[in-house]
This record gives sequence, C-alpha cells and structure tokens, in this order.
Amino acid sequence: MKPQPNQPRRPTLAEMTAARERIAPYVRHTPLIELKLPLKDRRIFVKLETLQPIGAFKLRPALSALLSRAPNELRHGVAVSSSGNMAYGTAWAAKQLGIPMAAYMMDNAPLTKIEGVRQLGGDVRFISGDTWWSYIIEEDAPDGPELLINPVTDQGVLTGNGSIGFEILEDLPRPDWVLAPIGGGGLITGVAAAVRAIQPGVNVMAVEGEHAAPATAAFAAGKVVEVEAHNSFIKSIGGPTVAPALWPIVRELIDATSVATLSQVVEAMQVLFAQTKVVAEGAGAASLAAAMHDPRVQGNVVCVISGGNIDAVDYVQALQGQVPVAR
Repeated sequence: MKPQPNQPRRPTLAEMTAARERIAPYVRHTPLIELKLPLKDRRIFVKLETLQPIGAFKLRPALSALLSRAPNELRHGVAVSSSGNMAYGTAWAAKQLGIPMAAYMMDNAPLTKIEGVRQLGGDVRFISGDTWWSYIIEEDAPDGPELLINPVTDQGVLTGNGSIGFEILEDLPRPDWVLAPIGGGGLITGVAAAVRAIQPGVNVMAVEGEHAAPATAAFAAGKVVEVEAHNSFIKSIGGPTVAPALWPIVRELIDATSVATLSQVVEAMQVLFAQTKVVAEGAGAASLAAAMHDPRVQGNVVCVISGGNIDAVDYVQALQGQVPVAR
C-alpha cells in the first residue's frame, strides 16, 4: 500500500537509545579496529559493519523500522525498494518476525544480494532504476498490499542507524572525524545525529564515489540538485540526488563531503583485505578511501565500513588492483 509521505526529522537521543534497545537482541556490536598505515597526521579506525549477520549495516535500520511498527501495520507483510543491502536486511528482519517480505530491486543489483533475499524467503520483484528511485523519493509507490518501508527517510531507519554512532563513541570516545558513505543520506544522518548528541565537536564527513556525487553538488549549490549518475561496480551509493526530504537534516549535521575515485575505492578494498581479512563492497570501502586520501582528514579518524556483499567476479578484479567492470 502507498505510505503516508515521510517527513523525517533529526532523531533525538531518546529515540535512538530506544531503537538500539529494540534491535540489540538481533545485531552485533561490531568491532572498531585500527589500521596500520604510513600516515603521520592521522590514525585510521574501521567500524566493521561487514560483520553483521547479513554482512552489512542495513540490518540495524531494517529491524528498527519493523520493530517500531504495531503488529496490525505488518499484517500484510513488508516491502522495501532497495539496491541490495536494505532488501537483504529487511528479508532477515521479516523472517525473524514471521511475516512476508517483498523486495523491489534493480535487475543489475549484485547477485549475492538478490540470492540473499531469496534464501531468506523474500519475494524479489525487479524494477528499473528510475522506478527504484521514484519509490525512494516517494513520487510513486507499488500497488502491493505490504507496508512499504522507505529505506532512507523512515524515522525508524534513521534511529536504527544511530546505534552505529553510539558504538563508535563507546569504543573511541573522542574521534576527530567520523566518515560514512552517503547515498540517499539515511546512514550518515543517523550516525551523525548520535555522534552530535554525545560529542558535538566531532567532524562528520559524507563520502561519495566519482560515478555520482549528488551530496557534494548539493552542498555546493545550497540545495538539492540532480547529477548524472554513471553505472559503476559501486551499487549502494550514487543516486541522482540525495533524498530531498532528508536534505535539511543532512545539511545541518554534515561538516564536509568527499569524492573518492574508483581506483581509490579499489585500493581501500585491498587494504581492508590485507590488514583485516575483511571483504568490503565498493560503497563499504569508500569511507576508508577518503580517509586515506583527503588532506582535510586528520587526527583520530573512524570509517564506517558499511557492507561486504559483492559479487565474487568483481571482488577478484578489485584484489588484483583492477576497477571492476560496471554491470
């Protein structure tokens, strides 16, 4: 069914604390590990959300969104429009709650994510990239009977993402910078809201890939603008705009944006494997790419490694130092 228009707002400390308590039985407090890199002006720590049960942070917002609903709202099941990891996380959460789940996915989504949804009992419904984006910005909605969860602007999504910020500050109380990838803006908004509530002086940077940088364009223009989004092996970030409904909050909470090249992202993927034996997808490694190369980032730097669900053929190419072919 078509949802009521979302009017997201900055999550409060109390809301994020409650969300963290709701999802605690299901998610892992992921480790924060320092990398050994030859950088004299910064120490880089990685927050390994790749170690969640589905291999990505999206389990947190998916669980938070579902567990914040009354059972009556979920009587027909749940649906989500997702390029991959949010569909995977919602399928996992729906299985725990014993409700049907449908995922509206692009047919060029990574196979590992499509199969992950199906293995958890989700119904994968393929749509075009334009339709996928229209569902996210709520210009359109599918006709199915399920409750449609907005993967970016739903308030439960934002509060669930805040739990990452809490964990970062528990493990490293005073970082100088916190970096996370930005697509629509849900992850960075939740993380930044939590960090700002506890340590207002921490700098927060949103990281994009060079294939599409709508957040950087929006900050330059002072408003949401549409950019040309090129196809890339990086699938979880890189829409034509930041989510318009979320822009006022993103603008309030974010100090800076950074654009990583595809080669820098590949290098970051190699570093993560070499030093932590962690598999990271392109979007997951983007924050580390910026931390390694952006001269503005100094001191104690935390990078949210958001996910590790990447098709094997792409990952093999990345480990060989090649930019994977866009599909």
